[in-house]
Amino acid sequence: MRWANAEVELRYEPTLVDTRVGALVAAVNAERIAEFPTGRLFLDSVDQALAAALVERHAVRPRPAPIHRGGLTPARLRRVTELVHAKIEDELSLDEVAESAGLSTAHFSQMFRKSTGKSPQQFVLRHRVQRAKEMLRAAEVRMLDVALACGFKTQQHFARVFRQLCGASPTEYLPLDRILRNSSG
Repeated sequence: MRWANAEVELRYEPTLVDTRVGALVAAVNAERIAEFPTGRLFLDSVDQALAAALVERHAVRPRPAPIHRGGLTPARLRRVTELVHAKIEDELSLDEVAESAGLSTAHFSQMFRKSTGKSPQQFVLRHRVQRAKEMLRAAEVRMLDVALACGFKTQQHFARVFRQLCGASPTEYLPLDRILRNSSG
């Protein structure tokens, strides 16, 4: 398993029932009550085991991105990506996106798919969901506000797309850093 330097996102589970995680938390609590007699190495080992248990059983697992050759030049793809980010809340037309790359819509669509393996619509949706994840990570926010800020017209459409791309609904999604922040406070 390789996840040491990767961002880990966990599914939100309001009542987490996991005997392994429970046993590890109990071990840390017993150590805390005894004023940490076994020392730092023990706690570091339990930390690693706890992280492994959470990732193995409760992580949202993104699909690996395939590698594509040909298509748009890096400069054109960068212009398209910049446009998508600048207009993340707005409705984009294929003409507008193709124009940012300096190509006709038909040629752009072919070259774009060759470059990314996705249609322009899929590309935009992925960027919108990524922005939604950033917003969900940052603070307690209403799902409707996140949906609108990320260019979705309805909360239902946002939730459906989010689940398709992430394997969890926006309310189930919660990154590990936010779970740890909430549990330590």
